[in-house]
Amino acid sequence: MEKAVLLDLGGVVLDIDFHRVFASWAKDSGVDKSLFYDQWSLDDAYKQHEVGALSFQEYSAHLSRSLGVSMSDACWQKGWNALWVGVYGSVIALLPQLAQQYTLCAFSNTNATHAASFKHHFGTELSHFETLYLSQEVGQRKPDTQAFLTVCERMGYAPKDVVFLDDSQENVTGAKAAGLEAYLTRGDAQVASQLKTLLEQRV
Repeated sequence: MEKAVLLDLGGVVLDIDFHRVFASWAKDSGVDKSLFYDQWSLDDAYKQHEVGALSFQEYSAHLSRSLGVSMSDACWQKGWNALWVGVYGSVIALLPQLAQQYTLCAFSNTNATHAASFKHHFGTELSHFETLYLSQEVGQRKPDTQAFLTVCERMGYAPKDVVFLDDSQENVTGAKAAGLEAYLTRGDAQVASQLKTLLEQRV
């Protein structure tokens, strides 16, 4: 039976570091970065932002109120897009072969601002994916079971025929609940190892 491969982006294909976001915000606001470490969270506004219900301007206004930090939209956005460290080279090197052997797509919890940024910086590397399913466009986010079912339907595959890799145990659990074959993978070497196993299954 033909299978598809569905990959998370941040922490699986793209190397990210939220410490960079906090460092940028601290520098531009003059506030100690410990405030962001201690008080920033994946709250309801963050999740609403990821399903496209809040614009970045609305989200940054929420951050300003909830954290008590005043900055321009430009500074909030500059820090927000400081997230990217780069790409996982070993993973990127396997994508062309993987795309020849499987339908290769990505499913990421993200937002319009980050999406514009990573498409700009890593467009060539991400071109190996047939489709990028981004939470703010899908209108649903991981780990919700329905989000995985929606993406599988759009891909044209039954959940049991989709292999999913993510660096979050919560998302892997959600994918399994939806019927996908899901694996927890973190970091370049671990992701690449799992992808090589998938390629070997096609030989």
